[in-house]
Amino acid sequence: MNTSTLPAAPSQDALLAICLFAAFADGEKSESERDEVRRLADEFESENLSALSRQILMRKLPLESVVADLPAPQDRLLAYEMALGVCEAGGTVTPDEQEFLNNLRRLLNLGESESRTVEASVDALALAPINAPALPPETNPAPDNGGMILKYAILNGALELLPETLATVAIIPLQMKMVYRIGKSHGVELDRSNIKDFLATAGLGLGSQMVEGFARKFMRGLGKKVGGKLAGRAADQITGSAFSFGSTYAIGQIAEKYYSSGSKMDTANMKSTFESLSQKARELHSQYLPQIQARAQSLNPTEILSLVRGNAAI
Repeated sequence: MNTSTLPAAPSQDALLAICLFAAFADGEKSESERDEVRRLADEFESENLSALSRQILMRKLPLESVVADLPAPQDRLLAYEMALGVCEAGGTVTPDEQEFLNNLRRLLNLGESESRTVEASVDALALAPINAPALPPETNPAPDNGGMILKYAILNGALELLPETLATVAIIPLQMKMVYRIGKSHGVELDRSNIKDFLATAGLGLGSQMVEGFARKFMRGLGKKVGGKLAGRAADQITGSAFSFGSTYAIGQIAEKYYSSGSKMDTANMKSTFESLSQKARELHSQYLPQIQARAQSLNPTEILSLVRGNAAI
């Protein structure tokens, strides 16, 4: 990216910029995404993140110049994978987002075979049915929602320890599946749209959460390539793990309160409860860190896909 406001790490900056372009691609949510980016910039103390978002929103940073800073084929594939993950975070892609993705694919000069391979990998996670059972009903006749929530939190905390970007993509579908199972246990049949509304009301942005997962990799040293995969410092990975553990735990607890009470929590109460529970859960993260690390060591791409599709036990 040819601008003096950015540090001399063009590929890393370009990848982060493309994540932001994807988050802003749907004009209807730009204001909320902008607020989330401000929060991220404050948390990371990153002038770079603020500068990128400001330039994109003011249309002073052309997508063409961003793509030009990604000469390596593997970086171009990674850029498309992350952009697709952000756009598909809610399980659907709007016409504006699809137009952005089509333009990005053209600018990246990806062949049909390459782009289809990336799309198949991301779609398999982001668009997996949320109503697929995690276990056959007869093996779990009386679900323990508290225990289930903790298992999802540990799993998502473990996913954040993995270097693959697709591990980050899997976190939101698993959160949605968890909410679906909680609602169903209380006699409420949810679809993807219901769950998206619930998460938004609680204050968990889907696209911005995906951007945050990728941003943590880049802004805290996780942008290095090791063996062709993103990897980084253990302390930074644990910070991201605590965030995913906390947000998953908080959403699960709110969903349990909400659906067990007949959906009687108001918006203000849900948002304040989410914030307090997220903070509490991040403090609990250290207690469960050994289990989270052990879970991460046992995970592989095939198992992650099975978990999202509901073909394996959490």
